[in-house]
Amino acid sequence: MNNYTYRTIIEKDGKQYHGYVPALRGCHTYGNSIEEVQILLKDAINVYLESLVEDKLVIPIDTSFESFETISLPKNLVYV
Repeated sequence: MNNYTYRTIIEKDGKQYHGYVPALRGCHTYGNSIEEVQILLKDAINVYLESLVEDKLVIPIDTSFESFETISLPKNLVYV
């Protein structure tokens, strides 16, 4: 059995949460909570990878990394 690790993103989208996998184009899901989206994303990733194997396509490797930048704006430019 091969193991694959993918970065997932979960964002608030109105009343729901939207989750997606940047390395797997089109692999998205929605749920009512972060925990629900995490479960649904795991299932979506499994289905996505299984379909690639069935179609004899290459399984993408997530080579991305995550970085955060903090920007300070002068107080007169900050909208409160």
